[in-house]
Amino acid sequence: MENVWKVYLWNKKGMPLIAPSILTANFLRLGEEIEMLNQSEADYIHLDIMDGNFVPNISFGFPVIERIRQISQKPLDVHLMIENPDRYLEEFRNAGADILTVHLETCPHLHRTVQQIKNLGMKASVCVNPHTPVSLLEEILPELYMVLIMTVNPGFGAQKFIETSYEKIRKLKSMIVARQLPVLIEADGGVNTTNIKSLMEAGVDVFVVGNAVFSSANPLETIKNLKKARQ
Repeated sequence: MENVWKVYLWNKKGMPLIAPSILTANFLRLGEEIEMLNQSEADYIHLDIMDGNFVPNISFGFPVIERIRQISQKPLDVHLMIENPDRYLEEFRNAGADILTVHLETCPHLHRTVQQIKNLGMKASVCVNPHTPVSLLEEILPELYMVLIMTVNPGFGAQKFIETSYEKIRKLKSMIVARQLPVLIEADGGVNTTNIKSLMEAGVDVFVVGNAVFSSANPLETIKNLKKARQ
């Protein structure tokens, strides 16, 4: 993956990084959906892993990730919405995760969890739910590749964007800029061509987009338009 990964480490041109979430993809045609994303201008493929405990839904596990890894030409951005993620960090690495995101709410020893992710060779990311203040990330920020801000409540796709997320993102961006840290901000939930520019202005770098892409009549064109948002 190194030859693929190095393309996406940092976007020098200031264009949004797009991470389509396959949660709303057609799983009867999942191979075709991944091939479509390979041909698209998407930067990552976002995988939402749910356990039915931390969130009220169950998605998919290691066998699906392994199959996606076999055909994906994009880095896999894996978001763990699960309890006690420490039990499975190495298994997610082995399945093919490039970026691994854990929830602050599920990690009582967050620094140790982040270090384990990094020691396994993955990019470490931490997610916070809508009710969780970003100030709780102050001590862990220097250790991270990315912070994922949930802009809907986790567990289901196609939810309405929470408008108070803008101020939360601005607070996080100010924390990152004040310390001159190379930490990306990712937004997940209700992102579309209408609000992506405002989210970029608030400080978001990476955009998880599900329903807006996979329910589109032309997903390739939708992703292309999302990439042009700053223009």
